[in-house]
Amino acid sequence: MVTGVVTDTGVILIIEYDGTNYHGSQFQANATTIQGEIEKALQKLTGERTRIKAASRTDAGVHAKGQVVSFRTGFGIPLKSFVEGLNHYLPQDIAVKEAYRADDSFDVRRSALSREYKYYILNSPTRSPIRQGFSFRVTGNLDIEAMNHACQALVGRHDFASFVSSAGTAREKGTVRNVYQAEVTQDGDMIVLHMVAKSFLPHQVRNTVGSLIKVGRGKMTVNEFHSMVEAGTPGLARPAAPADGLCLIRVNYPSPFEGDAK
Repeated sequence: MVTGVVTDTGVILIIEYDGTNYHGSQFQANATTIQGEIEKALQKLTGERTRIKAASRTDAGVHAKGQVVSFRTGFGIPLKSFVEGLNHYLPQDIAVKEAYRADDSFDVRRSALSREYKYYILNSPTRSPIRQGFSFRVTGNLDIEAMNHACQALVGRHDFASFVSSAGTAREKGTVRNVYQAEVTQDGDMIVLHMVAKSFLPHQVRNTVGSLIKVGRGKMTVNEFHSMVEAGTPGLARPAAPADGLCLIRVNYPSPFEGDAK
């Protein structure tokens, strides 16, 4: 484990956060964001005005267990001191979990092989004070087998235009994506959609969940879901599930990071 002093080099941070009180991960001049809070903490710790880059953009209210951010610094402290120091200055709902050294060729976005998201559905007739804010409660029976069968149509390289909210987003972003895994599982009263892809479209996972819930309730057949995937018509997958059930679990890279400073 390398914990030497970092001087004029790249640093990678693994970040966990509760996104409830934030207007997403990306900096906005007139709103509170995850990026803005991390950059303020970095300035307090290092005295430097530093711009960070995040591996995956999360929307307002979305959480993260394994967001990855990177930045360059000339501040000479051990890697582990970034973990301790930033956590001192960050609000309680954001935490640095690990810090690593980044070589010059590393790009936190382009170097990523895939992003993993999970969406949590609390299938319960009563609310859960402990889990609310981190799941979407749905009452009534859901057909988990049908939901899982339906989401297999998402695996592979497809045009996911049906899962964006508007034609404008489709034109701007392009809608072909490669999904490596899509699976619905159940543990007690918690139902989880796990999706892994190189990258995702805005609201893609939440729109997917909204349609899968229709399948689970019998309001959409598996074949109708498959046809929706193939249609490529913006806005077909609706309504979008709420943001608070969505969590960025992990960003995967070709090789392990160096200089672990947990």
